[in-house]
Amino acid sequence: MTRLPLARRRSRIAGWGVFATTPITKNTRIIDYAGERISHRESRRRERRQLPLGRIWCFTVDHQVVVDASVGGNLARFINHSCRPNCYAQVMRGTIWIRASRAIAAGEELTYDYSTGGEAGIQCCCHPGCRTIL
Repeated sequence: MTRLPLARRRSRIAGWGVFATTPITKNTRIIDYAGERISHRESRRRERRQLPLGRIWCFTVDHQVVVDASVGGNLARFINHSCRPNCYAQVMRGTIWIRASRAIAAGEELTYDYSTGGEAGIQCCCHPGCRTIL
């Protein structure tokens, strides 16, 4: 499991965020998105409680499995969405990896596109005036 020096801090985007404490090069595997592996049915049940609070913790792995980072999750669950992200998610052999889509400077907040298609109904806060619905 690749882990780089990261820190959880207050974010200007939303609540807590994850920040690089050292420079990260493009395409580096930064951290895996950990949590309890559940069915899509269970994910929908849990999301009914989380979404009204503006939280998205469940991440689809494939047509059978979803990872719920609110149970057994790690620092990756605090990585915020951005419409202009510096990271991307990649599923490899059932593991969700957060990777750098470009060089990331020390002190920069990590972000990736949640790609929810608006299903969550949460207003994006990645920059002032953003009209995206997560």
